[in-house]
Amino acid sequence: MNPHVSATADVDDSATIGGGSRIWHLAQVRDAAVVGRDCVVGRGAYIGSGVVVGDNCKIQNYALVYEPARLGDGVFVGPAAVLTNDPYPRAVTPDGAPKTAGDWTAAGVTVADGASIGARAVCLPGVRIGRFAVVGAGAVVTKDVPDFALVIGNPARFHAWVGRAGVPLRRAGESRWECPRTGEVYRAAGDGVEPDES
Repeated sequence: MNPHVSATADVDDSATIGGGSRIWHLAQVRDAAVVGRDCVVGRGAYIGSGVVVGDNCKIQNYALVYEPARLGDGVFVGPAAVLTNDPYPRAVTPDGAPKTAGDWTAAGVTVADGASIGARAVCLPGVRIGRFAVVGAGAVVTKDVPDFALVIGNPARFHAWVGRAGVPLRRAGESRWECPRTGEVYRAAGDGVEPDES
C-alpha cells in the first residue's frame, strides 16, 4: 500500500516514507529521513534530517524528533514530546557569531523497539530509551532508561517495571513479576527484568 501524505505536509524529496504510512496536516519530514511502514506522523510533528523511524510507529501531534534520533519498531512518541539533540545549546558562538552546523555536534536520542514516550516528555541528547520502556507524561529524561522500565518526573526516575502491554507489573514471587493484562511472566535479569520464556 502506498503511503498517504497530506497536501499540507512538507516531506523532502530525499525522505523515504514506507508503505501504508500516513503523514498528516502540517507535519514536516526533513531531508534523508526514513519513516518505516505503517507509521503515523501526526499534525505538526517534526522529523529531523536523517532521522530513522522504524515500522509501526506513532509520532503524535506536534512531537519534535530532532536528528540524529533513531526509533525502533513499534515506538510511540506522545503529543508535543521532544527528542532533543544539542547538549550545550547556544544561538551564537563565544565570540557572538551565529552558530552554524559546523559549530556543534548533534547527539541523538535512541528509542528501542516497543518503547513509549508520554505527552510533553523531554528526552535530553544522547539518552537511550530501552525496549518496551515507558516515559511518563511530562517527564524529563536525563539518563538512559532500562528495558521494561517506567520512569516519571523531573528528572525522570524509576517508578515500576512494565510489560509489553505497557501496564505496571505486579509481584508474582521472588524475582518474578506478572502482567495483569496479559498474564505474561517476567523474571529478574541483571538490574532489570525480561520476559520469562521458560
